[in-house]
Amino acid sequence: MVKALVIVVLCLTLPVPGGTSAQHSYAVPPTLEVIHRPLDAILDANVRDGMVYYRALQSVRGRLDRYVASLDVPADTYASWTREAQIAFWLNAYNAFVLKTVIDHYPIRGRSAAYPAGSIRQVPGAFDRIRHRAAGRSLTLDQIEKEVLPAFNEPRLYLALGRGAVGSGRLRSEAYSGSVLARQLDAVAEDFLTHKQMISIDRQNDVVSVTPIFSWREQEFVRAYDPGASGPYAQRSPIERAIIAFIAPRVLPLEKEFLERNTFRLVFHDVDWRPNDLTGG
Repeated sequence: MVKALVIVVLCLTLPVPGGTSAQHSYAVPPTLEVIHRPLDAILDANVRDGMVYYRALQSVRGRLDRYVASLDVPADTYASWTREAQIAFWLNAYNAFVLKTVIDHYPIRGRSAAYPAGSIRQVPGAFDRIRHRAAGRSLTLDQIEKEVLPAFNEPRLYLALGRGAVGSGRLRSEAYSGSVLARQLDAVAEDFLTHKQMISIDRQNDVVSVTPIFSWREQEFVRAYDPGASGPYAQRSPIERAIIAFIAPRVLPLEKEFLERNTFRLVFHDVDWRPNDLTGG
């Protein structure tokens, strides 16, 4: 009898991915823009530590489809928003479009030897050909990253993009909001140092290995973080100086001492394009 009661209690209290019933308590953030509240609920229910319950999300995909459709707001409406609200809009749009791309083809079973079988990269044109509607425009994922986001002069945005892969930016369990965007981007930068797919500091072998996202968006990171050809890192390239300036304030004391010795080799590792899937295909 006692054992049966324990099982019942566990069933009532454990969260169910993709659900919105009593098993999963969810409260709408009071300052979140109304347009992004559906996405916030979707991410809260289906994302854990950057990984996604794609199978569960696919089973309730109507909510995601409705949110994606709502993103095609009139251009004049979008133009009336604050800079922070516009940034949050594009981050949420990009991440939602990635989720839609994955579940539109889920379970992905590609044959290209260049990427893992279940990778979003196995979807033809996932980033450069499939178009999405947002703010009165028709855009690919690459166009959002390469044409829309650079106008904001904020390189941390590229680390906030969930590209549907283990080695991409870590997808958050909440939607971005203009009202708290500064806090969220600070968290993205802090989270970067805890994500081994983003950075690895190997003191034994004198190597710092970082995501190629820095090299993809080199101009933006250099503009924002390169202190110039002066100081202890003067002989390094502008992108290396920018990366050091970005990570140095956030590393542990021993790692900071390691960086200050300035004997390390900085390399870009390959992106891990395995799907960030918690449920498998």
